Amino acid sequence: MPPSPIVSSLRSAGCVFAEDEAALLQDAATGPAELERLVARRVGGEPLEYVLGWAAFRGLRVAVDPGVFVPRQRTGFLVEQALEVLPAGGVVVDLCCGSGALGAAVAAERPDATVHAADLDPAAVRCARRNLPGRVHEGDLFAALPPGLRGTVDVVVANVPYVPSEAIASMPPEARDHEPGIALDGGADGLDTLRALAGEAPSWLARGGHVLSETSERQAVGAAAAFAGAGLVPRVERCEDLGATVIIGRGAP
Repeated sequence: MPPSPIVSSLRSAGCVFAEDEAALLQDAATGPAELERLVARRVGGEPLEYVLGWAAFRGLRVAVDPGVFVPRQRTGFLVEQALEVLPAGGVVVDLCCGSGALGAAVAAERPDATVHAADLDPAAVRCARRNLPGRVHEGDLFAALPPGLRGTVDVVVANVPYVPSEAIASMPPEARDHEPGIALDGGADGLDTLRALAGEAPSWLARGGHVLSETSERQAVGAAAAFAGAGLVPRVERCEDLGATVIIGRGAP
């Protein structure tokens, strides 16, 4: 049982699950001095995942470095939808990969698949290479990938930045003050990166391939229009329990 002063400190700092967080911090600390340091970081507003050095995601402990986007639990629904359309022995690309959590989850759950990942941020690439060794590339969307993948990708999964620029200031401080803006800011309506993803995807997909991205419920209509405009056949899937919305585009048969 974590010491009650630690729980009280975390609760006073606004940590909703103070008891659970205190237990995790206690397990992570090598001694009282380090525990005090970890608690101070958390009370100071750092995301718990940065303090621990990992995030729980679909049964995995995914390494997460400070300054790298923290995978959200709702994004597990994006992985679930990707797995449903992934053929046996398929090729998967995780774009805007951040820590590489999505690619790592697919690789763990479908060891028959060949998984690549890419991100524009060098810090994210370094982190993702810890979680998904061997096939993490640095660069902007599809430009980062080996040219030989063009026309062979069965599933593109992308948790693109989709927060409208003006909404960044109203995000929780954990995200706004600690996570990289490049992983959050999706432009004026939040769909800039998604449009770029949709526009490039068809030439990289194998026949009948799919591209999937997380978005918000209110952006779903615009996201579907972007996919349709790029020649993809769109549909929207939602998970009420997780508060997740996923846009799925099917390529040419």
